[in-house]
Amino acid sequence: MIPLLSLLGPVIGKVLDLIPDPAKRAQAKAEAELAIRDQEQKLLDSLLKADQSQVDVNKVEAAHSSLFVSGWRPFVGWTCGAGFAWATVIQPVLVFLLAAFHHSMVTPQIQTEVLIQALFGLLGMGAMRSFEKIKGVASK
Repeated sequence: MIPLLSLLGPVIGKVLDLIPDPAKRAQAKAEAELAIRDQEQKLLDSLLKADQSQVDVNKVEAAHSSLFVSGWRPFVGWTCGAGFAWATVIQPVLVFLLAAFHHSMVTPQIQTEVLIQALFGLLGMGAMRSFEKIKGVASK
């Protein structure tokens, strides 16, 4: 929906250029810009509301006494961290050391595509967070 809003500006501008009266054209342009800003604000408000709802769910899960409810997020975080460490540091260094000492051993390879996607999701590195920061509504 966000790309659609950003595409509307130039299209509306071209349509408004067809209005012959300069005063009416300026008024229509101001109204269109206000409407687009209003829609962007509504979208941001709904995204922030959804984020707050997720935060509330996270608080309830974290306070739960069962490890299967409160421990899944740390488990996924540690799993992603360990996999990332293996794929980027440990495995390459191990391969180098094995080659340096003339050992032939095949080390396991992991699929980092899925790992990176999960890690970015856990770290909040999605596009919506970037959009919030650009619009100046990022939390401090």
